[in-house]
Amino acid sequence: MRKYIIVGLLTGWLCAGCHHPDVVEGDVLMYVDPTIGGVGLILEPTRPLVHLPNSMLRVHPLKKDELDDQISGFPLTVVSHRIGSSFSFLPVFTESNPWRSNIIIHRQDAHPYAYEVVDAISYNSVAVTPNERSGIFRMTNADQSTTHRLRFSIINASGFVESPNDHAFSGEEDYNGMKVYFYGTVDGTVKSVETGGDDSRKNLLATVESANGVLEMRYGISFISVDQAKANLEQEIGNHDFETTKSAAMDAWRAALSKIKVKGNDEQKRVFYTALYRTYERMVDINEHGRYYSAYDHQVHESDGPFYVDNWVWDSYIAHHPLNMILDPDKDQAMIRSYVEMYRQTGWMPSFAVAFGDWPAMVGNHASAWMADAWAKGLRDFDVETAYEGLRKNSLEATLIPWRNGPPSELDDFFNEHGYMPGLAPGEPETVERVDPNWERRQAVSVTLENAFSDWCIAQLADPAGRSEEKDVFSKRSQYYRNVFREDKGMVWPKNAAGEWIEPYDPSLAGREYFTENNAYTYNWHVKHDLNGLFDLMGGKAAAEEKLDRLFREDLGLSKWKFWAIQPDASGLVGQFVMGNEPGLHIPYLYNYLGSPWKTQKRVRSLVDTWFTDNVFGIPGDEDGGAMSAWVVFSMMGFFQVTPGVPTYTIGSPSFEEVAIQLPNGKKFELMAKGNSDENVYIQEAKLDGEPLAELFFTHGQLMEGGVLELQMGDRPVR
Repeated sequence: MRKYIIVGLLTGWLCAGCHHPDVVEGDVLMYVDPTIGGVGLILEPTRPLVHLPNSMLRVHPLKKDELDDQISGFPLTVVSHRIGSSFSFLPVFTESNPWRSNIIIHRQDAHPYAYEVVDAISYNSVAVTPNERSGIFRMTNADQSTTHRLRFSIINASGFVESPNDHAFSGEEDYNGMKVYFYGTVDGTVKSVETGGDDSRKNLLATVESANGVLEMRYGISFISVDQAKANLEQEIGNHDFETTKSAAMDAWRAALSKIKVKGNDEQKRVFYTALYRTYERMVDINEHGRYYSAYDHQVHESDGPFYVDNWVWDSYIAHHPLNMILDPDKDQAMIRSYVEMYRQTGWMPSFAVAFGDWPAMVGNHASAWMADAWAKGLRDFDVETAYEGLRKNSLEATLIPWRNGPPSELDDFFNEHGYMPGLAPGEPETVERVDPNWERRQAVSVTLENAFSDWCIAQLADPAGRSEEKDVFSKRSQYYRNVFREDKGMVWPKNAAGEWIEPYDPSLAGREYFTENNAYTYNWHVKHDLNGLFDLMGGKAAAEEKLDRLFREDLGLSKWKFWAIQPDASGLVGQFVMGNEPGLHIPYLYNYLGSPWKTQKRVRSLVDTWFTDNVFGIPGDEDGGAMSAWVVFSMMGFFQVTPGVPTYTIGSPSFEEVAIQLPNGKKFELMAKGNSDENVYIQEAKLDGEPLAELFFTHGQLMEGGVLELQMGDRPVR
């Protein structure tokens, strides 16, 4: 197995997920290890998240990463992925200062359906298991003592925690302009309550007596009220104990993960199924049994349908939502309906639709890609007229400035008139007040390229929305990418407001003044909607292929630490190619469009095997709640969609000998890679339902009809 020796030298707590006392051999659950990627290469690590698929309640131990042997608490829920949580809870196991006490990890056992840790000093343990809006913590004293101490704290600036009676706890916390509530009960008796800290209402320490050495705390969360949190608890868990709740969580995960079955070695399965588990981290349904609070209009709504939030669409449109559209298209359409409803509530189509409202992160209008892709795949259970109206408004009437919401600025007026975002020369001071002058800056070339693709996607929705007369407007805007492509250099290049190419300019080192988290080498390939037009600008397919080869071989031109000071998000480097950031995910597949599919096969297999491993270092960049993991799922299965909005998949090099996707319509799509091995990465012959494929492409419609894709693998490329 492909293990790094260092993993075997690390102390025992890192072997989370190695023990599977609850599953039998071959159970899909045994292949999920939430600690994979738990040490960030440069940026954020993954977390061993406990939750149900797409559920409102999400919990993980609060620690720096998987090398940290101390846990300071558990959030009673993650409100928004990687942005914030509410209510820290921790059983106090030591006699030291209880307000500063941590759990020192002796052993942890991490799964999607439960997490348990044993304290290295007392050998007491705490475990947590989830329901959708509720959960159970179980505390076990190694010496069978019946006395337990429980610490509750506010994570954010304001709120309170209290014990309303001798069996219960409740709290309210302010989080980014909204409120989060919880209500919990213990199967013991609260004997005393202490307060601490600067504000006595923010920190509570309770002494609880149980019937034996085990204490369970059942709790519910809500965005509506404490009473609703109590109702969520009573409806979902009631009097069920820890093991019963955990068993139900296991069943939910087993059903979700078993939609895809693969044949390969255990290491590959661990990478694959952990990636698949990550794709269920968001979006999350915040409907609380017929009611939901929306931060988009600050109202509580009555609704029988789900209301989904927490979506980083700059990342998720690429592979995450396309995977949903295969495995659970009804759910993905419900997510789109939530976006459309948010537009109705606010007057703007959201970008990053998080729990506390629209977070205007990154650049582009990529809800358009998501919705155009759904429509192209025949998924039409949403109000396309209203969706189009919101997308159109975002494109024509909103600012395109990175990390900003609101009406257009003078930069947007310039963009609409001239067809590109103007850049500033190196060292030139920012002149537009709404632009962040220190870090995010204008990202001028990325703004132009990403909005060109977004506008192409809006054009695809014009006809079904009954706005055919506007299709040409957005089709024309989709060609704005040409305004920042410098043909004599064969590279995307920033322009100033006078229409002049900016000099001096180094495409390797250009930072956020011109690009979003990457450089020109990545964004050179960001014309997903007009690949042939891009190849022509590069001098034809042969020249484009040579340029693509150089991408993977180009030297950084300086030491990595200096490069990362400018490009800290550019991790997982192969030459100038960035595996650890989502804008490059489609790039290895472009050889299929250039007539050299063997190079796609070589690159994809190498990238998967190198950067996605089954240990704590196994994610090369910010995983972003399923966005990168969805690429892993697709690539290990052996195919990928390069252009959302064009319902076509192109074939790479599968990691497995066999893949079987159980489709929601009852049919099955299978991929058989005969002779597949570490050496046999090249496709010799491809057949779909017995018919030879002239090119390595197939459609979404063909996939959803079921069938068998047969690949004969070999150790030499077919050129």
